[in-house]
Amino acid sequence: MAVAFFIISPTLSLQAQRPGMGIDSLIVKDFKDSNGPGAVFMVSRKGKPIYQKAVGKANLELGDNLGNENVFQLGSMTKQFTAVAVLMLEQKGKLKVEDPIKKYVPDYPNGAKITIHHLLTHTSGIKDFTKMKALSDIAQKEMTPKMMVDFFKNEPVDFAPGEKFEYNNSGYVLLGHLIEIVSGERYEDFIKKYIFDKAGMSRSLYASDRKVIEKRAYGYHKKESGYVNKTKISFSVPFSSGSLMSTTGDMLKWQNALNSNLLLDAKETNKAFSRYKLNNGAEYTYGYGWHIRDIGGTPTREHGGSIFGFKTMAVYIPSEDIYVIGLSNCDCNSPTKLVGDIAAFVLKGIKNKHW
Repeated sequence: MAVAFFIISPTLSLQAQRPGMGIDSLIVKDFKDSNGPGAVFMVSRKGKPIYQKAVGKANLELGDNLGNENVFQLGSMTKQFTAVAVLMLEQKGKLKVEDPIKKYVPDYPNGAKITIHHLLTHTSGIKDFTKMKALSDIAQKEMTPKMMVDFFKNEPVDFAPGEKFEYNNSGYVLLGHLIEIVSGERYEDFIKKYIFDKAGMSRSLYASDRKVIEKRAYGYHKKESGYVNKTKISFSVPFSSGSLMSTTGDMLKWQNALNSNLLLDAKETNKAFSRYKLNNGAEYTYGYGWHIRDIGGTPTREHGGSIFGFKTMAVYIPSEDIYVIGLSNCDCNSPTKLVGDIAAFVLKGIKNKHW
């Protein structure tokens, strides 16, 4: 029996390693510079990590290696937290997604026809402030949510509410403003109290370049001369559309909290992950804070992020409870395609019973 055990054990070990080796080979193609900024990746199944990898440096000046405990800026992955916060307020009876925004911001242009639903689904037609030439004038200023809304609210609209889907950061800034109006709490305090603390996300926070943040991953740009530190911005500008920070481990806690209905009941959760239709009846592939897509016909929930110095991406496959996330600390290295490739690789492995 002892001999048989030692003959079989290495084989089982090799079988367990192969999927990880396959993911390693995918990552190496995109992240070759071990001495530059890099990325961290995690794959989980049924709520627990089954693969983790870190490549590159967290800080080029100190030479610190990246690890899965590092804290990254999430960029637009912030939007899923904003969307869930809105649904939490709806669950408490404080608002309805069908409400016109005029109910909360009486002087908003066309506010009687633009609903919270339009903001959540990027179908409002409001001008995206990131496309405004005047953005550079406020990029480093401390802005209140009202100041941000006033910055873009009088811009010409791109289309009538519900006519088109067009990704829009302004809508999510306005949602953050509504969260503060309805809850009576600052956005960052609401997110910490009702989401981060409740889900046990102790390494997640509203972004800051001034706070001392343990295991911070520093952000970089790549120029012809080499890497440079990221451009500074005031996080009050992206606000509820892109100003949160987290780790791969905390993001798994977030995913698990959603799956277990810790934050939202099943009815509200379903709203976040449903597809909706335009005024003409055409369906689009976005829910509330997530892209609703598929990998080879298998439904997924996805979202990425981009902010100075950072690019992020996560894919969740509900049918197999697979979560794949990649966080990069150089905006020269987008993990978007790679995370999708890893998710497809893992899904294929599970369907073929290799995992």
